[in-house]
Amino acid sequence: MGKLAVAAITSLWVIPMSIIVNHIVPRPYMDEIFHVPQAQQYCNWNLMSWDPMITTPPGLYYLSLAHVASLFPGMLLMGTTSDSFSEACSTSVLRSTNPVFAVLCGVLVFEIIRFLGPNLSDRKATLMALVISLYPLHWFFTFLYYTDVASLTAFLAMYLACLRKRYFLSAFFGALAILIRQTNVVWMLFVACSGVLDFTLDSPRQIEKEKVDQHSHHQSKDGKEATLRSSLRKRKPDSSLDPFDRAKSISSTEDTSGLVYDVYAVISTSWSFKWKLLVTFSPFIVVVIAFGVFIIWNGGIVLGAKEDHVVSPHFAQIMYFSLVSSLFTAPLHFSVVQLRNLLQEFSRNRPLSLVLTFVALLAGLASVHFFSLAHPYLLADNRHYPFYLWRKIINAHWLMKYMLVPVYVYSWFSILTLLAKTRRKIWVLVYFLATCAVLVPTPLIEFRYYTIPFYIFMLHSSVRNSSCATWLLTGTIFVCINVFTMGMFLFRPFKWSHEDGVQRFIW
Repeated sequence: MGKLAVAAITSLWVIPMSIIVNHIVPRPYMDEIFHVPQAQQYCNWNLMSWDPMITTPPGLYYLSLAHVASLFPGMLLMGTTSDSFSEACSTSVLRSTNPVFAVLCGVLVFEIIRFLGPNLSDRKATLMALVISLYPLHWFFTFLYYTDVASLTAFLAMYLACLRKRYFLSAFFGALAILIRQTNVVWMLFVACSGVLDFTLDSPRQIEKEKVDQHSHHQSKDGKEATLRSSLRKRKPDSSLDPFDRAKSISSTEDTSGLVYDVYAVISTSWSFKWKLLVTFSPFIVVVIAFGVFIIWNGGIVLGAKEDHVVSPHFAQIMYFSLVSSLFTAPLHFSVVQLRNLLQEFSRNRPLSLVLTFVALLAGLASVHFFSLAHPYLLADNRHYPFYLWRKIINAHWLMKYMLVPVYVYSWFSILTLLAKTRRKIWVLVYFLATCAVLVPTPLIEFRYYTIPFYIFMLHSSVRNSSCATWLLTGTIFVCINVFTMGMFLFRPFKWSHEDGVQRFIW
């Protein structure tokens, strides 16, 4: 069992499903009516042509050119195409780009899981990678010519390279990810910040810190306060300690102040090693500067159809993300064990927990009341599932959107609590801010935009905290959703009275 097993098993469902989809839906559908002709223009070497309705950069088309070029000699030998390279760029061949990336995604997920959980067996890591590869949004768009799968692949490659401290390679994949979808600049900044946190907070005293924290959990509140005072006296900073050791010593105090101490550690250590940090992470800086130049040249972040993709304060979007993600992984969030863990976390510092809960509920109510947007595409297009969720659930009654706020807040608390078990609080904060930076400016409810933050959550939260039974149950949920959505897409077509052609249900 291992990455070869992940690649082989993923291929077992990717190849036959690709054949079925291309047989039943041979023509471009939905956004493919823009992407496929544009890629075919590139196959004709019309690299300066551009469809003004396309909002994302041409990274996918360049990758498709390389993919078709690798297949072209074999296609000639088999007689499936003429001598013209452009004729080889059919819809089915262009779609086959994403199945290749889907297999690569599975392998990258496996490698990241093994890096984050070195004590995991290959068998369990393989199971986890396969289940994550079945994530419904990722799985469905594997078989269509969309940017999502290629974007996720570039992100995972960037993140794995950063975890292995190969920062130049990580920045290269970050540039590729941005070339596929420009909002990936936020995820590149997240990866760079994660690298900076690892650089500044890693310490030889980590084992000692974990022992101190574990011991403090078993003490009473008074005992913890005494231990804290004693620890601070014993570890009083002096000039013999460099800022790195000093910050890490302080950060090993009680968890309620862990975020403050981690911020202190990052700032003090970053200042002490500022030149080394600048040199180490300079590849990311170069990419960010280049992206800034692009925004100035383009007059905004969106390439085409700018009037339909205006940046808007859509704070309710992060609420929808939390609920959708927690429902997809219900065995992790809505179990007795997780509920007990959340109650234990809250009881450790009840006043602070009550304040945070009140603030979160207030922010959630304000988000759904003032910043809940209904994009014209959402209201008019009954081919997308968010159309029905909006009409039948969120907008079913004027009170419904407010009644869902406690569920949104619980989902976010559950997500962040699970992440905090394997990552520092400052890292969890960076993850939350990055998710907000990507989702809040997006006026349209598109579950596809949730894929990368969902993958980050799954990769980090579950390495230490879930059993094989939980993974099998989650995988079963994914398979059921995939069977339903693909069945509806392939076998329940319908027609619009005002437009020719067959319409199909899609995410």
